[in-house]
Amino acid sequence: MTNTTENPSDIDPDTRRQPSTIFFVSPDIDNLALLTYACESLASANVMASDFARYLEGSQSNTLLGIQQSIMLGELAVNRVLDNLEPS
Repeated sequence: MTNTTENPSDIDPDTRRQPSTIFFVSPDIDNLALLTYACESLASANVMASDFARYLEGSQSNTLLGIQQSIMLGELAVNRVLDNLEPS
């Protein structure tokens, strides 16, 4: 198997980056839909991290709870943007 990864120092910084199409978000999806999806994904990650932390002990549990808190803060920020964008 050959390595097709380019060395970052060999890449011209002025060359426009071509995104990989393995995971692709269509450019015609509106921001509200993307933010809603991001919020739902963060909410799911929040619950998964919290549930999984119950099975760990000590510093591992504390580390995962710290990660879970970061996820929750991201979710709160996305929720605030959604609140600001959606008409009441």
